[in-house]
Amino acid sequence: MEIRDTSYFRKPIPLAVIVLIAAMVHGPLLFFQLPSITSYDANFHIFMASHYAHHWFDPWNEKWFAGFSQTTYPPLGHQWIAMLSYIFGLNMAYMLVQFIGILLLPVAVYRFSRLWVSARAASYAALLSVFLGAEVFLVYSAGQLSTTLAAPLWLLALPYFYDWLRWGRMGALLKGLAFTCVAASVHHVTLLFGAVLFALPVLWLAWIDRRADGGNATPMVAMRAAILGVLSAAGIGLVLLPYWLSILQHPIEQVPIPHASRSNFLLSGAIGMNYFIVPYGALILALPFIVFRGLAVPRLRPLLVFFWISCVFGLGGTTPIPRLLLGRAFEILTFERFTLLACLLALPIVGLLVEELVDRFRSKGAVWVGIAAAATACLAMSWMFYSPFRTLGGMNVDSAVNFLNRDGHDKFRYLTLGFGNALPKLSTYANANSVDGEYNSARLLPEMTQYGSAQFTSAKFFGRAGMESLRAMLKHANRYGLKYIFVHDPYYNPILAFAGWREIEVYDGGLIHVWSKEDAPPARRIESDAMPAPWEGLLWGILPMAASVLTILLVLLIPDRVRALELMPPSTVPAGVTVYAREAR
Repeated sequence: MEIRDTSYFRKPIPLAVIVLIAAMVHGPLLFFQLPSITSYDANFHIFMASHYAHHWFDPWNEKWFAGFSQTTYPPLGHQWIAMLSYIFGLNMAYMLVQFIGILLLPVAVYRFSRLWVSARAASYAALLSVFLGAEVFLVYSAGQLSTTLAAPLWLLALPYFYDWLRWGRMGALLKGLAFTCVAASVHHVTLLFGAVLFALPVLWLAWIDRRADGGNATPMVAMRAAILGVLSAAGIGLVLLPYWLSILQHPIEQVPIPHASRSNFLLSGAIGMNYFIVPYGALILALPFIVFRGLAVPRLRPLLVFFWISCVFGLGGTTPIPRLLLGRAFEILTFERFTLLACLLALPIVGLLVEELVDRFRSKGAVWVGIAAAATACLAMSWMFYSPFRTLGGMNVDSAVNFLNRDGHDKFRYLTLGFGNALPKLSTYANANSVDGEYNSARLLPEMTQYGSAQFTSAKFFGRAGMESLRAMLKHANRYGLKYIFVHDPYYNPILAFAGWREIEVYDGGLIHVWSKEDAPPARRIESDAMPAPWEGLLWGILPMAASVLTILLVLLIPDRVRALELMPPSTVPAGVTVYAREAR
């Protein structure tokens, strides 16, 4: 008589239950619009989306830097926010798009993990992704919508690529290419590094499994990989054509701007906490298991190798490796996204660890794993309130908006000092234009690019470079029609008074002071060769959104091929258990 253990702890967690848990954990936080208050970049994404809501086919945005092109940033996430804003408003539309990214993550992690481990271990990996410290940090503290949306979209493409590389399924190739183009339309940087850190392990795995099937695997897998690479490059090149043209015309050559993620984490406890302890959380305890199991099992070695590479890159300037490999690009990139990629690569192996803990300790093991996962998420949430890196996203800017939108004040440009990341919120709702902005890669004004300072509004935090940049802009105020400056930090008052500015109004109980330059002429449009051509705006408004709609239709109309038998990868089969059936093709 065969006796089977039908205990709940021996079964995979249904994916629908995991998605429901993700909705229950993150839904209330997004409903109350927490990222717009606590994160750095949420208001930036809302600002970019607001332009598409008013000028869908014109990516030239006058509101920052006296004019800049939004073709320098992939548009799809912002365009979906703009579409939904007609119904829900900009802030709630942002939360809905972020919510979609959060719900897609466990689905993507499960599908990716199934390439490496059993369904049960994959379900544990998917559940852990809901509480992942790196994800919570990027959503609620960093506000990196593009990274947290592009990463699951890219993960969803990888199982299709595996099917194509191993078995040559055309439907899988088509779906994988569609997801790739959509992920690129959300965030090019995530896809660029994901193509190396995720696609190469999948290619390696397909070669291993193809070779196990018998025959010479190398020529067939290599040929299919070449086809995949050419088609992916063509699709990404077409869907983001205006972006490539803008980068070729104006490559990023500005003076490097310091960023904490490029620091040596060993020299600052706060930076190490912010970029290592908080994002990894309890995964740090699993590092020995990840290394030993990854080394011991040949099938898992691709994951271990690229997890290690991602982890080293996530350490920023702690090691010399990223600087040596990236060169000048090291001074442009921020490195917190690599920690998320490292965590995603580790999750399938961590799923195996949870599986073994539950098998050995049953309910006690499940409880302790649950406590560790919840503690990781809680640490990332609580760190926002104890971190020395403070945001001003929740600052009330209504008085400044009202000032700029009345009495013809929008005929002039303005500047903010001490507003931090509340600047995009002001720019979203004010009719007037600014010479400042929060998107460093799009800056072309010499008063900004010739100094190692990110924004005028935070000039003092960049030391001498920041203050010299601010002095240069004050000196050339008349050239840009700069007449009004809103000050939220009295530190800047002496430099304004010395430069001949005069305080004219005070708002919010003395929190915001308005300074004016009486002889400033009305602002005029500054012509730039960075302005996209009309046909570029047309492509920008059509192709990324069309790619996302096509992908949705492919998923709905062409069902995935269902595997007839449960695959238990050889690497995860317990000792003494014989596999009697392989995966049906």
